[in-house]
Amino acid sequence: MRFASHLVNAAESALVWLLCRVDDAQMSKVPAAGPLILVTNHVSFLEIPVLHSRLRPRPVVGLAKVESWENPLLRWLFDLWGAIPVKRGEPDLAALRGCLDVLRDGGILVVAPEGTRSRHGCLQRGHPGVVALALRSGAPILPLAFYGGEALKRNAKRLRRTPFHIMVGEPFHLSVEGRVTQAGRQDLTDKIMYKLAALLPPAYRGQYAADDC
Repeated sequence: MRFASHLVNAAESALVWLLCRVDDAQMSKVPAAGPLILVTNHVSFLEIPVLHSRLRPRPVVGLAKVESWENPLLRWLFDLWGAIPVKRGEPDLAALRGCLDVLRDGGILVVAPEGTRSRHGCLQRGHPGVVALALRSGAPILPLAFYGGEALKRNAKRLRRTPFHIMVGEPFHLSVEGRVTQAGRQDLTDKIMYKLAALLPPAYRGQYAADDC
């Protein structure tokens, strides 16, 4: 398994270099230790390989739709990465426990509140699962935004490397008093998404293109 992990690490680093010119100067702002919920937007399949290659040797765990495990290659790869399968559109207590275990062990958990790739690069409405994770774990949230990856397919057809930008915000904690209602969870989610939007050029802010983001 260790050999397979080294092999995959080398392959994903080579793939990222081949397809992209990564602007990663702000990655130095990611804490070197301690549990962390890394909240990101979701544009292309390269985001996890980019994060893996920039954050090693820190463990980085993401979530993937449970249907991905029906594909033997994806199942092998996601199991190697320690990815957490999640059932979309319904409460998934097993996925929640898996996420809390990662944070309890001091790892980095990558969460894309949009739930699916936007493909066009503009922010979609965030789902409130990240709020439950933050409140139950007490782990800090760090917004990290990607842009440029939406041009990957077009550039690859022209044999061009894609400029891939990473912007990193400041870590913060969610703090609430009393019971949080469903509306309250969505409000907290939107506040997280506005922090993410503030890292992006205005054209990418989509659902969170308010003046105060």
